[in-house]
Amino acid sequence: MIMAKKMPIKILIAAGALGLSMQVPVIARADAARLPVIYDVDGAQSGDSEGKSEKAGNVSVAEALAKSGSGAGTLFGTKTREEYIAARDAAEGSSWGYTNLGISNVSDNLNIRALPGEDGKIVGKLPKNAACEVLEDVGGWSHVQSGEVEGYVKSEYLLTGLQAKIKVREFAEDVVKVGTDGLNVREEPGTDAPIVTQVATGEILDYVGTEDGWVAVMLDDETVYVSADYVEVTSELRTALTMTEVLYGEGVSDVRAALCNYALQFVGNPYVWGGTSLSKGADCSGFVLSVYKNYGISLPHYSESQANSGTRITLGQAKPGDLVFYGNGKRINHVAIYLGGGRVVHASSPKTGIRISNVNYRTPVKVVRILRD
Repeated sequence: MIMAKKMPIKILIAAGALGLSMQVPVIARADAARLPVIYDVDGAQSGDSEGKSEKAGNVSVAEALAKSGSGAGTLFGTKTREEYIAARDAAEGSSWGYTNLGISNVSDNLNIRALPGEDGKIVGKLPKNAACEVLEDVGGWSHVQSGEVEGYVKSEYLLTGLQAKIKVREFAEDVVKVGTDGLNVREEPGTDAPIVTQVATGEILDYVGTEDGWVAVMLDDETVYVSADYVEVTSELRTALTMTEVLYGEGVSDVRAALCNYALQFVGNPYVWGGTSLSKGADCSGFVLSVYKNYGISLPHYSESQANSGTRITLGQAKPGDLVFYGNGKRINHVAIYLGGGRVVHASSPKTGIRISNVNYRTPVKVVRILRD
């Protein structure tokens, strides 16, 4: 039962069947005030899967806080009771922007199908630990929305309710959102440091840390710096990938389409420096080497050497399957496979693994054609 009294608000999960208890915080939108809430969940009769864990004894947090004078659990600090109630109302029923949060509980990717059944067409992939909105349950299948994808996944591979809210704290990622075009990325914090490349507005970079007005980020497998004045540090959850991430233009050969679709099978797999395994781990050039090897084409295992293979073309001439190279201001140090539609697939970093990015997520320095058609 939740009652209001002048004490810090806590989250208490009592696993009655096991005689255990632990404390965890409530997850809410990154821009919402975080007001903890007391959970009193019986391990044998938990209603978590229905999303009912934010109530206790049918009394809402707002109702409990509105009561005064008796019981346990009151507020202290700089906010008034009314401000806490308003903050909690804004977040109640919501976790990271999801009303009914679902988390994929698989080792790689969870298929999203157009219809609830294994004969339904696959319309997307929900990567390991990615988030979705659970819309309804249909006979062992969950109707979900994630990113640009809507469809059905097997409910047994989805965490929901309190399980999802606890699990999400293990992998929610701090990221940096770029707020201006042509943002300089530098080797070290400071305007006198060499410029590595530039990134466009709206790009998402992996957050490393903050120091003296500069934000350290991971750009593929290197730590670099951007001015804190032009970025926002926030948290986000991964979402689904559509099966139409690759947008082919006219005249694209079957081998180009096949090569890109083959490469996309490994999105979400790990990055390993020096690796060439598409399943166990590869670095950027090892990923390209192994994808091309599947089509009988031999390439060296080094991005700068790969850049000297084939024929140089412009980005405007690029077709699916061509190679896009990036540099650090001194040399080429990264390579990706162009997918068409302004996107690339690449082995990015140990944190993100093999992923899809916008081709201009950083400034391309060279584009090379290996395939002949």
